[in-house]
Amino acid sequence: MSEQTGTKPRLRLAGPARPLAPTGPKVADGLSFKGGRGADMLIRGAHVFDPREGLDSVLDVIVRGGEIAELGAGLSAPEGAEVVEAAGKHLLPGFVDPHVHLRTPGFEYKEDIESGTRSAAAGGFCLILAMANTNPPVDNSGLLRSLRMRAAAEAHIPVGFSATVTKGMKGEELTEMADLADAGAACFTDDGLPIADAGLMRLALQYQRLAGRVIALHQEDPALTRDGVMHEGAVSAALGFAGVPAVSESTMIARDTLLAEYEDARIHVQHLSSAQSVETVAAAKARGVKVTAEATPHHLSLTDEAVGDGTDANFKMNPPLRDEADRQALIDGLRDGTIDCIATDHAPHAAHEKEVPFEQASMGVTGLETSFPVVYSDLVVPGVLPLALVVEKLTCGGEPFGLPAPRIAGGAVANLALIDLDATWTVGEEGYESRSSNSCFAGRQVNGRVLMTLAAGVVAFRARSFAVQEVGA
Repeated sequence: MSEQTGTKPRLRLAGPARPLAPTGPKVADGLSFKGGRGADMLIRGAHVFDPREGLDSVLDVIVRGGEIAELGAGLSAPEGAEVVEAAGKHLLPGFVDPHVHLRTPGFEYKEDIESGTRSAAAGGFCLILAMANTNPPVDNSGLLRSLRMRAAAEAHIPVGFSATVTKGMKGEELTEMADLADAGAACFTDDGLPIADAGLMRLALQYQRLAGRVIALHQEDPALTRDGVMHEGAVSAALGFAGVPAVSESTMIARDTLLAEYEDARIHVQHLSSAQSVETVAAAKARGVKVTAEATPHHLSLTDEAVGDGTDANFKMNPPLRDEADRQALIDGLRDGTIDCIATDHAPHAAHEKEVPFEQASMGVTGLETSFPVVYSDLVVPGVLPLALVVEKLTCGGEPFGLPAPRIAGGAVANLALIDLDATWTVGEEGYESRSSNSCFAGRQVNGRVLMTLAAGVVAFRARSFAVQEVGA
């Protein structure tokens, strides 16, 4: 399947050919990863698709020293360059995920920097932002710097690390936000917990302006959520499970968009799940509030009906899967721009934390390796959303945090995902790159398989079945 943009490809050259050299990776300030030799390759005959650049054609792409050097037809491989035969495959800009739990430090039995970034690369991601709800939480510059050092030794793709808004994520006292920003914090968030105190939230927004980083918000009112384990509705009533009303999320979004408006501050709303939440964000944007928002593949593809008989805790997440009207509102929010990006909220858990009664299980699901295939299969293949829109929403996750979206253009760093849109595969059948396997899509047959990922100019992932074809003479 291809997406027709109706525009002629703009072929760009990065300048005259130059000798191949082991150029190092190029990443934005505040990002960390282990890097490697900049790729030298010819990707031959791929369907190059980048809506931002007006590209929707079969082309050859030369990557030299980790940068896109040339796009065109019938290009010859530079001496010593790898040749990747990509006929029938799509070459997309690499994806960016602003909401990932790497579980380091403290929960490495679920995931760590090495396994989490390997999982991200396998999903076509070239950049992720890691959440700060670790053990201990990332609430001081010393811990933040140590994480960045560890990522510089282990991360397969660039990682930005968030820091908490409050010390210990207790919602009582603000962290040293300016110091954390100086240490390289990508954003501030108490993700996993809301900031319940409105006065403290207002103070955080005031400091946000000084620190120059966006506050990303997990929105729920604890007094309304209480002990709920899934969406409050007909399914929860039938199962006898305590429910979480959608208004628990939307009321907090309303409060914080008003506070952000009053303080002229920037906020990012994480994992929208309900129609009321979409409406509240849309109204705030219409008033000029500096707010962005994200939605997850599982909220875009599933409803609370997926909980079934309540025996599979892989369908337990926070916010919970809601009803069909809410799902449709999220899709509409992507279409009209209310929702700025798609984020996975990749939340790995060990088997013993999920293989328990639903009410006792940990909340959260993995998502890095299934993000594109699920959205492509459930929304693009049936014609619900165009491929162009999905690619834009999967690649712009860094923009709310000041990180530009990857692009396929001469002179740009090679952040690329080579994907076989026609490939059909079963989620989990061959295992996962992630350390955990708590996917709510396990056992599902999906379309679209990532074959190779380049991140910051370095080959970060290659499917086992996708071999090197030849090397230029």
